[in-house]
Amino acid sequence: MASARSAATRLTRSSLLQLSRAAVAPPSHHPNLTYSPREFSRMAGSVGSNGCSAVTRVLFCGPYWPASTMYTKEYLQNYPFIQVDEVGLEQVPDVIHNYHICVVKNKRIDSDIIAKATQMKIIMQYGVGLEGVDIDAATKQKIKVARIPGSTTGNAIACAEMAIYLTLGVLRKQKEMDTAVIQKDLGLPVGETIFGKTILILGFGAIGLEVAKRLKPFGVKVLATKRNWSSNTVPYDLDRLVDKKGGPEDMYELAWEADIVITCMTLNNESVGIVDNKFISALKKGSYLINIARGGLLDYEAVFVHLKSGHLGGLGVDVAWTEPFDPEDPILKLPNVIMTPHVAGITEYSYRTMAKVVGDVALKLHAGEPFTEIEFVN
Repeated sequence: MASARSAATRLTRSSLLQLSRAAVAPPSHHPNLTYSPREFSRMAGSVGSNGCSAVTRVLFCGPYWPASTMYTKEYLQNYPFIQVDEVGLEQVPDVIHNYHICVVKNKRIDSDIIAKATQMKIIMQYGVGLEGVDIDAATKQKIKVARIPGSTTGNAIACAEMAIYLTLGVLRKQKEMDTAVIQKDLGLPVGETIFGKTILILGFGAIGLEVAKRLKPFGVKVLATKRNWSSNTVPYDLDRLVDKKGGPEDMYELAWEADIVITCMTLNNESVGIVDNKFISALKKGSYLINIARGGLLDYEAVFVHLKSGHLGGLGVDVAWTEPFDPEDPILKLPNVIMTPHVAGITEYSYRTMAKVVGDVALKLHAGEPFTEIEFVN
């Protein structure tokens, strides 16, 4: 199991296929689990630190992203002392008291729900987004809250690939091409090339970094915003990737240079609705907007108005303002809008790898071992 853990962190091109297959198999049995320092044993408590006599229970919230539950169950199938369940979103408050680990997905875990989680040790995301969790309430209840770093699972790479897909889709007018095929037209529509464009990446974290790596070979100019550009926060030669750097306060200045904006920011109280009328108005007429982060980063009314006026040339989004999104929403009727169903980070490799992380967290909690695969935020 230790060798599988180290292998899962190496994301070389040659290892991707091999690792995705390896992650399907459940881990070998733990004949000699060694216990962690005292604090981890205390966290385990009655969950299973005395061996495998107790059952550690993992709750997945809601039916969406079903592969997350399925792959985790497959990974843990040889461990009868780990129980993995999935319940409907509305059922979570009624059953959460039975569980030790909660994988939230798109369920909002507020203080009322947390108060009922009397056995809970860890609330975590099957990925990175924790905006739906009341972290302060969890902290008061002595519940740890964690995310799975996207840089170690292939999630950031998958999201970056989706950003490129959506960018090319809006530039080449995907909806109009579909219509042309149905109508047996040839040579229509006339699209645009990504070559020579200036692209602004809002939020240069793990995903933003991977987006920039994939954009550069297209012959583009890359602008980016990030709160902290110190070398220890971006372990890469930025001069090769980013032509112009700025902080959040520089986003309006950088906007007027951009032909395309790709949002990769975390959603929080400061960033909600940050792509608003002021920001979009600062863009060139005909600019394109791509969102692979969270729907709440975009002000719906501002985006809709600027799409209809032609100030925005197109919109490509993998995330929506409410999810699942209304398929009859007027914004989806526009010919220059492409939407995918929140699948940017969902690939066979990334989901198998994250299932392994969740499974290993459950095994380690059961044994009282320290956690190395997840990032705690409290």
